Amino acid sequence: MNEFTSTEELYKVFLDSNQSISTDTRNLKGGSIFFALKGANFNGNNFAVKAIEEGCSWAIVDEPEFAAFKNVLLVKDTLKALQDLSKFHREKLNIPVIGITGSNGKTTNKELIHAVLSKKYNTYATLGNLNNHIGVPLTLLSITSEHEMAIVEMGANHQGEIAELSSIAQPDFGLITNIGKAHLEGFGGEEGVKKGKGELFNYIRKTNGKVFVNCDDPVLMELSEGIGKYSYGEKCSADVHGEFHSNSEFVEFKWSVKGKSLNDAPLVKTQMFGHYNFINLLCAACIGNYFDVPQEDINLALQTYHPEMNRSQMVRTEKNTVILDAYNANPSSMQLAIDNFSKQLLSDKIVILGDMFELGDYSEQEHLKVLNQLNALGNIKPILVGEHFFSLQNQFTNFRFFRSTSEVITFLKDEKINSSNILIKGSRGMKLEKVVDFL
Repeated sequence: MNEFTSTEELYKVFLDSNQSISTDTRNLKGGSIFFALKGANFNGNNFAVKAIEEGCSWAIVDEPEFAAFKNVLLVKDTLKALQDLSKFHREKLNIPVIGITGSNGKTTNKELIHAVLSKKYNTYATLGNLNNHIGVPLTLLSITSEHEMAIVEMGANHQGEIAELSSIAQPDFGLITNIGKAHLEGFGGEEGVKKGKGELFNYIRKTNGKVFVNCDDPVLMELSEGIGKYSYGEKCSADVHGEFHSNSEFVEFKWSVKGKSLNDAPLVKTQMFGHYNFINLLCAACIGNYFDVPQEDINLALQTYHPEMNRSQMVRTEKNTVILDAYNANPSSMQLAIDNFSKQLLSDKIVILGDMFELGDYSEQEHLKVLNQLNALGNIKPILVGEHFFSLQNQFTNFRFFRSTSEVITFLKDEKINSSNILIKGSRGMKLEKVVDFL
């Protein structure tokens, strides 16, 4: 009879394997531990022996018939074993851990904060958007004794997820970027989003940690009641206050600490587009200041940061200027992006917008709000892509609608847009970054 492997035993194997984990046989790392995870359409147990044959030191399975092979260990549930292992490892770490969640800007904030803190500390941050029930454990298990700080991004699409991820990551500090209309279907409306994202602050409250809060945001201030906080903002009496100063297509701003005038603060000229990124940049400055990163180093980090992964990227093609913000979208982020774009002193403005997903019963009304916003602005030529937008085409005969990304690409091949400024935004599943090659 095979015996179940305990977390303590598994941790010894983890240390002996140079703290290397693999969960996909298509991307195996030699000497790593392979966790045989399960999904709706796959069973990792079937690949355990293959993982060993291809160089993994151990394989962790949860079906006894696969545990008879050499270097294969049996656990009750591979996902829970991975999560328990990461929690056990987290408890061994004696470094500050910052947890980040929110409806919009989680990854952008994480990257900016990482850039700032890395000026003084060996800082580890979530890679890409590994922010779910698997990604958070993998992030924690990647933190080594050499790291001095860690930033853990946490995503969710229904209530209870952030509470679970917080119990695993055990953050000492928390940041909620904002509360918006994201994953309305799973959260059950805006109040559900507020409750779900607020689970991070609830954890921090119970553990006597500290949160970083945009004090201009009444919802975040409400959620942070009764918690030690360090604040940032433009209009409120913040610990770190800032002022938007942009005179170009990119964000420029000043920041200083409470009690000091902004007049003497240096102007920070960034490479980020959109007024909505100002508060993200100010947040990073706030956190850097809290952790005693010198102001000149904070400013240098923010000035040299380049957006990547289709997030607020400025792309200059041979014919047009493209603002590529197509990594993801929800009603809050899309309406902000449109509003900001409309205020830019640019000529011949075009938006290519893709469907917003996971809105459930709210889908029609939220897509309609976007269309009404565009109609009211009047200074932007809209191109709408996806079935949700397409279903509303009869109400907006002056707009162009396409059912799919491939259809709009066919249109762009013939249209040959020139000398225009184009904002591209849509949910990840729309893959609107594909249209850039035809602009």
